[in-house]
Amino acid sequence: MDDLSEILSELLQAVGDHLTAEGCEASIVVVGGASLNLLGMIERATHDVDVIARASGISGLGPVDLHPGQPLPEALSRAVRKVARDYALREDWLNAEVSSQWSQGLPPTLPQDIEWRRFGALDVGLVGRRTLIALKLFAAADRGPRSVHLQDLRELAPTQEELKEAEDWVLTQDASPLFPRMVTGVIEHVRSTPSGSG
Repeated sequence: MDDLSEILSELLQAVGDHLTAEGCEASIVVVGGASLNLLGMIERATHDVDVIARASGISGLGPVDLHPGQPLPEALSRAVRKVARDYALREDWLNAEVSSQWSQGLPPTLPQDIEWRRFGALDVGLVGRRTLIALKLFAAADRGPRSVHLQDLRELAPTQEELKEAEDWVLTQDASPLFPRMVTGVIEHVRSTPSGSG
């Protein structure tokens, strides 16, 4: 089986090529399994590319501006649909559903925790380790102990400092009185389970 990061890179390059053919450009920030694979942190099957933000100012000298991922630019959506057709993928294989996180607030580490890669006319920002740990901790507490998010978190093997930083943000995301206990349960599970074990 081909390397998953190579497959993802091929798909993103195809999107960028379609954008080039239209004379358009797009810049997105990606989280989740796609980011983990492309950064070489974890290799696991992922069914989609999660876009948490759009970006502007990538090629400029000033700071990069981030915006909610939804709605995706129409030219990008067209390119994604063409790649879905060409590679027999779901039409929403690249989607911005996760950008609903903007309504609750993003991890404060995110703007400085992005590695940029260019795929033709598509700039892709890959969210880094600190931010991924925070998002995975939140998702694992929200989705439960059997979720892929807990598996990813164990594979990342966060340090005590990284877990504490992530916990501080995650606890601001849900006002339920039971939520802190759920977060603590996930953290205890991660600390007690070596990465790579079930």
